[in-house]
Amino acid sequence: MMDGAVAPLLAGVTVVEISRGVAAAYAGRLLSTLGAETVLLEPPDGNPLRREPPFLPPAREASALFAFLAAGKKSVTCDFESPAGRAGLSTLLAAADVFIHDLRADECARLEVDERTVRARYPKLIDVSVLPFGAVGPKAGWQAEEINLIHASGEGFLLPNGLAAELFPDRPPLKVYGHFAEYQGGVVAALGALSALIGRQQGDAESVDVSVQDAALAVGAFALQRFGDGSLEHRRTRSFKYGGVLQCADGYVELLTLEERQWQGLIELMGRPGWMLDPVLADSLERSRRGAEINRAIRAWALEQQTADVVARAQALGVPMAKYASPAEVLSDAHERARELFQPVEIPGGGSLPLLSAPFHVDGAALRLKAGPPRLGEHQHLLTASRTRNQPLVAAEAS
Repeated sequence: MMDGAVAPLLAGVTVVEISRGVAAAYAGRLLSTLGAETVLLEPPDGNPLRREPPFLPPAREASALFAFLAAGKKSVTCDFESPAGRAGLSTLLAAADVFIHDLRADECARLEVDERTVRARYPKLIDVSVLPFGAVGPKAGWQAEEINLIHASGEGFLLPNGLAAELFPDRPPLKVYGHFAEYQGGVVAALGALSALIGRQQGDAESVDVSVQDAALAVGAFALQRFGDGSLEHRRTRSFKYGGVLQCADGYVELLTLEERQWQGLIELMGRPGWMLDPVLADSLERSRRGAEINRAIRAWALEQQTADVVARAQALGVPMAKYASPAEVLSDAHERARELFQPVEIPGGGSLPLLSAPFHVDGAALRLKAGPPRLGEHQHLLTASRTRNQPLVAAEAS
């Protein structure tokens, strides 16, 4: 453990995970990084995320997505279609604190892990379901991919916007790169599990039902509020009155000036040009009305700036500005190094590579990954160990 790291918050907590999608897998990853022992139950041919691109060199057999989502977890293979596999699942659940999964209702019933059965058989087990549209309701049986979810949450309708919409006005609605909505679902599922763990101290466990659509809807809360007022945002009008994404001489930055002091800092940053000192612009409402005019001047100025220099000067003046960095720049940046956000781990088929541990600190210190992603079935012994550990409990109940 590196200096400044904290003891695992969830030490002693066991999580069993069955995941096919990113949301459930990310929930398990977050709990694992917080210190829980997360056991990933995989079918004999492996979790489908193992086969998701992009793949890592040199062999291009290891999925980068799976490597990130499975880091620190343990792998046990289980054929749920066989009696032995279902018995193995039952054995692991009897020894677990949290069960995270993205099984459909019919699958839960077949495996006897539906809410009613879980509450009866495992009264201390927290059951967390993470599905595209939740486990209950008219859309509970619907399947969806990321592109469906980002648009079902309303966010896709508003993309691209700002500078991107101006540069490419004919582009259709797009999705955020990667798995934006599913990661939101994973965060909500992890928070639900943590809340239920706290609540369990006062009584029995709870079942948590997470809809990825609902989780992603929360990201667009402001757009929803405006819709309630009768205003429908559109990607071509959704932007800051001025600022936002700016093109510089060697890249892009993002600028926000939401407060008066930030506007005053921007005046200093731009060298106090005469047009910014116009008394009329002292009124924030007037600045909003003249947003397009102001932005034209800011963008013309930005084209002559170097990103590293202008960001450093902006931050010194209290102006919220940051550079759009490449992946290589993120890994080498002093900020990320100081916060110890990345940690080298061994990835089967990929070698030792830096991996994001967690995008947050706990008590001011970085979290540490226990290991890289597991090999398929690497921890099969846990199934035998769980059976042995549970035998006295079964005997005691029988007596």
